[in-house]
Amino acid sequence: MSPRTVARLIGVALLVFVIVIMAASGTYVVNPGYRGVEVTMGKVSDAFKPEGFGLKQPFITTIYPVSIRQQTVEDSAECYSSDLQQIQVGLRVLYRIPEGSVVKLFHEYYGDPFESLIAPRVQEALKEVTALQSAEQIVQNREKIKTDALDLAQKKVGTFLVIEDIVIENITLTKQLNAAIEAKMMQQQEAKKATYVQQRAQIEADTAVIQAKGEAESIRIRGQALRDDPAFIDLKIVDKWDGVTPLVIGGGGVVYQPEELQRLRDAQRGSPPTTQTRRQTGKP
Repeated sequence: MSPRTVARLIGVALLVFVIVIMAASGTYVVNPGYRGVEVTMGKVSDAFKPEGFGLKQPFITTIYPVSIRQQTVEDSAECYSSDLQQIQVGLRVLYRIPEGSVVKLFHEYYGDPFESLIAPRVQEALKEVTALQSAEQIVQNREKIKTDALDLAQKKVGTFLVIEDIVIENITLTKQLNAAIEAKMMQQQEAKKATYVQQRAQIEADTAVIQAKGEAESIRIRGQALRDDPAFIDLKIVDKWDGVTPLVIGGGGVVYQPEELQRLRDAQRGSPPTTQTRRQTGKP
């Protein structure tokens, strides 16, 4: 192969290489879930580039991708309760960058937007909320702490960025504070148990009083019935009669013969003895 042919092949290869470089630097692709920020010789374009394929000026223009997807970042905050107890809060923050803030965020803020904008405001909001509650209340009302901190952080950030949610994963207290809270909870449980036992004893006592009153009232009614109508005893005897003529009728430890029972009835009624009674007793 002659030197001229070699030189011609080298020239063609260089031309193809330049064309490839020009084509690569003159096009761009924005992936799904991203928006592109166009920078030409240090100047930022006012509008973002949507996802997809596009053309740009080669070598002097660069397209920087910015994610608009929801992102989750772990964080922690050291807070103090209203009773000046130190509390360590572990949390996750869910946030995203709206399309309208892509260019402004790239142009005016440097670095990770979470680190520079969201994390400080979330921690500030969490500290303000926990400062209004005691350590025990913070542990018991975790959901309220989360809701109040989320509302306050969203107000601090505004619409520039969107904080979707704050998830409190754990609340760490000092060993001494944990022991104090556990002891207090045990005391409360014991107090509730004692109250339950006391209430149960009171209910049982009230029931016994009600039963005693009922029995006393029943006795009073029966006695009143006997005083008003001596025949009431006959009704009680009939109620208990099994249909067989009794030879002996007794009650209360006293045994009556039939003739004695008749005399007792006559005496209660205030009437003279009947003829049958006189015959039975042999009296005229």
